[in-house]
Amino acid sequence: MDKTGFYDAVIANGVRVLCNENMSNHTTFKTGGNADFFINVKTRQELLFAVDTAKSTNTPYFIIGRGSNLLVSDKGIQGAVICLNEMRGIDIKDNMVSVKAGQSMQSLCTALYKSGLSGLEFAYGIPGTVGGAVYMNAGAYGSEIADRIVSDEYLDKNGEIKVIKKADMRLSYRDSIFSKNGGIILSAEFELSYGDPECILAKMNGYLSRRKEKQPLEYPSAGSVFKRPEGNFAGTLIEKSGLKGTSVGGAQISEKHAGFIVNTGGATSGDVKALIEKVREKVYADSGIELEPEVIFIGRWEE
Repeated sequence: MDKTGFYDAVIANGVRVLCNENMSNHTTFKTGGNADFFINVKTRQELLFAVDTAKSTNTPYFIIGRGSNLLVSDKGIQGAVICLNEMRGIDIKDNMVSVKAGQSMQSLCTALYKSGLSGLEFAYGIPGTVGGAVYMNAGAYGSEIADRIVSDEYLDKNGEIKVIKKADMRLSYRDSIFSKNGGIILSAEFELSYGDPECILAKMNGYLSRRKEKQPLEYPSAGSVFKRPEGNFAGTLIEKSGLKGTSVGGAQISEKHAGFIVNTGGATSGDVKALIEKVREKVYADSGIELEPEVIFIGRWEE
């Protein structure tokens, strides 16, 4: 990895880069060590340049949005973190909506209700971006992104911009083709239904109230830590194993919802990871069910 070459090339192109940036500032867990480089790209051109420069200097790179489903190693991240948060934009034509990857789901839902468009109310309160939601096929309350997405524009691993239709996205429970093909989501197109704005807002607020009632939104977390096992619920299994409220350092299994691990203050990523492993071992011993983490582990975990 040519760190000097990467830094000099990015700076020369006028792209702002942060060195040794603390990733706890960029993840909803509020944990993690430093990334060698951190870049907020605002345009497609800046993204293409950052990726091309990383490749030409053999610099590892990782794409993030709001960091809502990530656990970054306390030892940090080697290479460059490229953040798409500032790549925002919503284009509404009748009931078809094209949204850039960095747009937050919260702001998208607000724009849709004001336009009288229904179908994504379930996503109101999901703390991620459109890109992250598509990547994970985010869902809640019996609905998911797959229900409304039509197509997606992405940057493939060869640096080409392509369009992929829903049928080819391999959308499944908390997964899509993008977790396998290395594509970087640029924008997504949704087909929605017309509805009364006040009814849409009422539904959104209803979902948000349920979240506030049942989820520990007052603490930093990454949402549901584990994928839902077939025919069961992770939170139920964890609670049956007597683990609700269990802590490792500053990380705790929420007393409000056992499917969440929260940072009660001063937690490290190591605390969270150790608690995840403790939960998996105990639940498997008690039920024979192996919980699969939904959070993505990135950084220097193996060093």
